[in-house]
Amino acid sequence: MTAQPARTRTFTGRHMLAAMVAFFGVIVAVNLTMAAFAMKSWTGLVVKNSYVASQEFNDRAEAGRARAALGWQGELAYSDGELRYTLVHDNGSAVALTDVQVALGRPAYEAEDATIALAPMGDGGFGSSVELDDGQWIVRVSAEAGLAEPWLDIRRIHVRNGAAQ
Repeated sequence: MTAQPARTRTFTGRHMLAAMVAFFGVIVAVNLTMAAFAMKSWTGLVVKNSYVASQEFNDRAEAGRARAALGWQGELAYSDGELRYTLVHDNGSAVALTDVQVALGRPAYEAEDATIALAPMGDGGFGSSVELDDGQWIVRVSAEAGLAEPWLDIRRIHVRNGAAQ
């Protein structure tokens, strides 16, 4: 009896084509998935017109220095679904505010952005009920305080287990 020679498999051009299509197919699929997640989570828009924003920067910086020179201190608290804000003079007495608005937003995610009005609480502070999920939040408080420009206080808070840390 004669022994049959073992049949060897050869790597052909079709095998190379299949390997290349599979390799680049995985890369394209991952890139498309990541692009879809990026498009759903943040538009990438920081300012509508960067030139105008750059021209207004010095004015905003000067207004910030003028607010700091007043010596007023804002106190922001969030706990158990209650957001409170109080603005006090350097002697500890509350500053009379009206039309207190708060813009809440995530640093890089617009879907949860909201603007709420705070109501007077009786002790010179203002508050409202609002549910904030855990994570980072940017809180922008704007109020009329008898100044030429509205009082502006921007803070970043971290909410964990229903309270700001």
